[in-house]
Amino acid sequence: MPLRHPFHGKHARMTRREMNLALLGMAFSGKGPFRQPLAEEAARIHRELLLADTHNDAALRVIAGADIGKRSSKGHTDVPRLREGGVGAVFFAAWVSPRYVPLNQAARRALELIDVIRRDIVARYPEHFELALTADDIEAARRRDRIAVLISVEGGHAIEDNLRVLRAFYDLGVRSMTLTHANTNNWADSSGDERDPRVKRHNGLTEFGRQVIAEMNRLGMIVDVSHASDKTFWDVLEASRAPVMASHSCCRALCDHPRNLADPMIRALAAKGGLIQIAFVPEYLTRRKDPPASVEDVAAHIEHAVRVAGVDAVGIGSDFDGISRGPVGLEDVSKFPALTRALLARGFSVEELRKIYGGNLLRLMRAVEDLARRAR
Repeated sequence: MPLRHPFHGKHARMTRREMNLALLGMAFSGKGPFRQPLAEEAARIHRELLLADTHNDAALRVIAGADIGKRSSKGHTDVPRLREGGVGAVFFAAWVSPRYVPLNQAARRALELIDVIRRDIVARYPEHFELALTADDIEAARRRDRIAVLISVEGGHAIEDNLRVLRAFYDLGVRSMTLTHANTNNWADSSGDERDPRVKRHNGLTEFGRQVIAEMNRLGMIVDVSHASDKTFWDVLEASRAPVMASHSCCRALCDHPRNLADPMIRALAAKGGLIQIAFVPEYLTRRKDPPASVEDVAAHIEHAVRVAGVDAVGIGSDFDGISRGPVGLEDVSKFPALTRALLARGFSVEELRKIYGGNLLRLMRAVEDLARRAR
C-alpha cells in the first residue's frame, strides 16, 4: 500500500525540505504518530557522526583545580558529558588573558595551559583522550573510541613577538592559533578594541604579522581569524597560502556584532578553502534579550552560513567554558544531540551534517598539513 502524503490541501505542495521540517518538528514536539522512530533515528545519526568542536575553554577550569574526568554541576565540559554529547574531537584552548602582556608572562601562561591539556586532561585519562596532531590522528582516535584532543593558543600575544616561541608551541602540539584576542597586539588588530582611542592600531597586519602567517603556514599550524578586526581578516586572507579558520564566530547578517563575520567575509573564507565554525555565544547569536538565545539560533546561523558559502565552509566551535551560559537547549557538551535534531528538522541531510560536524575540518587540516610538507 503506498504511503499516504501526511499533509493535505495547500500543504500537499510542500518541498521535501519543508516536509522534513514539518515531520521532524512533530517528532521532537511530541505531536503526530512518528515521534519515537524519528527521535531514535536522529539519535542514531548523531552517534555515527564525527563531531569536532574547534573551541573549548575547559583547560581554564582544569588549571583552577577542576577534575575533567568527573561529572560536575559546574562549567560545561567533563568526560561523562563529552561522551553523552558524542564529541569525537575537541580543540582545547590555551587562552592567554591580555593582562599577562604587561607582566611579560604571556608565553609562560600559554605554556602552563598547554601542560594542563597534555598532562591533566590527556595523560590523566588515556582511556578517554588521545592527543591529535594531524587529521589522521583524529580518525585513528575515533577508531579506538577515544576523544581526539587538539591544542590551540588563543591570543597571538602569547608568542611575545618571537617566531622561536611560535615554533616551540608547535613542537609542544599546538595546531592552531588565534592571531588576537579582544586586544590589539604588536602585529595584528583586534575586533575587540576598535573604538578605544588609547590603543595603537596597525590598520590590519604589520610586516611582522605577515611573517607570523608565513611561519604558521610553513609549520602546518592553522591560522585562526576569530577575534581579528575586519582589516586583519582581509590581510590574512591575502597573506596566507593555506586555508584559514574562524574557530568560534557567527554570522553578522543575523547578529550585528564585531566578533561575527559579514557575508562577503564568509564567502571569501570559503573561496580559499576555509571555515567559519559557528559559536554558541549568546551575544553572537542574537540581540534579543527575551527570549534568550536557543539551539534554534545556532541552527539558524549554520543554515545562513551554508546558504551564503556552501556546506563545505561551515563547522562548529562552541566556546563552551569560555561563556557564562550556553543557549537554551545547548547548555553544555552533553546537549550536542539537540543541535543534530534541530538541523535535521531544517532539512539538512546526513551527508551535510557529516561535513559540518567534522568532515570539513579534516579537509582543512589536510590542506594545511600538505602545504607544510611541500614547504619543508
